[in-house]
Amino acid sequence: METILPWFYWLFPVAFALHNAEEAVFLPLWSQTAGTYHKPVGRFEFRFAVATLTTLGFAVTALFFLRPRGVFFCYFFFVFNLGMLINVVYPHIVATVAMRRYAPGLATGLALVLPVTLLILVHGYTHRLFELRKLFFYAVPIATGVVGSIPLLFKLGRRLEGRLA
Repeated sequence: METILPWFYWLFPVAFALHNAEEAVFLPLWSQTAGTYHKPVGRFEFRFAVATLTTLGFAVTALFFLRPRGVFFCYFFFVFNLGMLINVVYPHIVATVAMRRYAPGLATGLALVLPVTLLILVHGYTHRLFELRKLFFYAVPIATGVVGSIPLLFKLGRRLEGRLA
């Protein structure tokens, strides 16, 4: 029997998309002077990467709704949420405090990503959709894959931009 998931799980890709939209507008220019908090990144390559990751966020959520008890999609969904929760703290809060200036993504991180991911993670845990031990087990390869894809997406974005120019 499949689990019926609450509608508010769909808030994750929406919050993620709005967060990425804020970053897509402001982060490329900010990154030029961000020092250790973000390597300089061009507009096209960054927007290509966040568009791809945003699409992944919607796809993972849809697959989770289709197969809520499927181990891979279930843990991918919750690890993605956990990763975005951590992303609010580092780099957004840390960079804003350390640099004493606004880091793009902080507003949507605090207003949307933080409450949505907390709600989803607490609800998923209390309704036994995942186990903490397994969540952290899956977090290593999934987070490594997602975070590791970012430089590759930047590179692909630069190549694509070069071909379109």
